[in-house]
Amino acid sequence: MARCRSYLRGLAICVTVLLMASGVVMIGVGFSSIDGNIPVAELFEQLSSSDGLLVLQVFGPVTVILSILGICAATLDAKRLLLVFSALIFVEFVAVMVVASPLVQVQAQMDSEVDEVFLNVTPLHRAERYIQTELNKLQNSDSCCGLRKFEDWENQLPASCLCTPPTSPPASAPSSSSGGDCVMVGSDQHPPTPQVADNTWVHSKPCGAVLKSYLSFPIKLRIGIISAFATIAMAAIALCLALGLEKYWKKPPVESTVDDFNRVKYEPKPSLT
Repeated sequence: MARCRSYLRGLAICVTVLLMASGVVMIGVGFSSIDGNIPVAELFEQLSSSDGLLVLQVFGPVTVILSILGICAATLDAKRLLLVFSALIFVEFVAVMVVASPLVQVQAQMDSEVDEVFLNVTPLHRAERYIQTELNKLQNSDSCCGLRKFEDWENQLPASCLCTPPTSPPASAPSSSSGGDCVMVGSDQHPPTPQVADNTWVHSKPCGAVLKSYLSFPIKLRIGIISAFATIAMAAIALCLALGLEKYWKKPPVESTVDDFNRVKYEPKPSLT
């Protein structure tokens, strides 16, 4: 029993240290500018807002402070302090779940809202200059063209949409108007338009999927951190409660005696204190 209790105490200390580490991560992510790295950030300012940042910025320091309290309580084996720590962490756990619950809705509504923004800014050659500039940077870096398709630029395809034509296929291979990540504008499926030369190769991948992944990453990261905190917090609560309520589950030591009639009697051992 003593060895089991020692393992339980060491495990409680380790889990509480992990809880403090999760609080440090919450502080780091909460005060870092992840959204500022999103391409065309101004365009999606309403979508890449500080959803979940307040949770990390507020509850991160609280988690670190409470974790220090829990580490001290587990190290000193202070029963009442362990119970107080468990109660405070449980209150924080409930508060985090309530405040962070809108993040799930934001993640679910992200695709529809982004598609609506895409529709509002097309055709792209009529969009504001800073949007075109940022989108050109994205098209150069990720080899994509347009938001939903390259036709978003209509007949004014920028140079960042141009793709290096694929190597000539073998004679035995059937002819095709697309080659890997490139597509021919002058094909039957994509007839040429004025100001767009025939047999022009452009990137077939739209930039919309790339932008959606950039936009959803901060939210997914915050949901992941909050989920990790919730898991560690529940483990810390369970372990600290077990240590704090030890007198209710620990069997008291007993001693046996034999009376004059040869009957065995079991009685608790007297406390050394």
